[in-house]
Amino acid sequence: MTRKIKTLICDPAVHRLGLALAAGLAASVALFASPDDVMNMHAGHNTKVPAKLVELVRLATWPFIDVNATAGAGYMPAFGCVTGPDHGAMGIHYINGELVGDGEVDASRPEALIYEPSRNGLRLVGVEFIVDAAAWMKNHTSPPMLEGQAFQFVNSPNRYGIPAFFELHVWAWRDNPNGAFVDWNNNVSCEGQ
Repeated sequence: MTRKIKTLICDPAVHRLGLALAAGLAASVALFASPDDVMNMHAGHNTKVPAKLVELVRLATWPFIDVNATAGAGYMPAFGCVTGPDHGAMGIHYINGELVGDGEVDASRPEALIYEPSRNGLRLVGVEFIVDAAAWMKNHTSPPMLEGQAFQFVNSPNRYGIPAFFELHVWAWRDNPNGAFVDWNNNVSCEGQ
């Protein structure tokens, strides 16, 4: 009996099936958790009925609440903690360069995850969708939009020293008094860095 169990555990097909079942279970937990459950686990967004894009971003970024999950997914910190010109901040952007350079936008795959530094570590507060303007305009005739939200154009030269791009912030994990899609968030600070 012990030999049969050992054979099953070492069988690559059984191992892949076990991994698939574990991944499916994790996805099910995330899918079946209500927005209230998610908010209780990661407080900071007070909107009673968030916009559809906010909901989509929450579902897509749930695995990244722990900043340690970013490296395995291709996200790396860039630009330090970004503060506003006269108020608010964005936080620390963890950017996936491959997604930035692909010339497309997808609500389930944000190009940047945004974290706020605090005494307790980094806290996921939102995302930024970023697409190189030249790459986007090669295949499209108008600026990008996601779920009815228009992207903003940022020309070059800019404070980041990168080529012109389109961007859209989504404050899915931290309430923004000025709106869920505004660049600067008065409820985010870089002071905890």
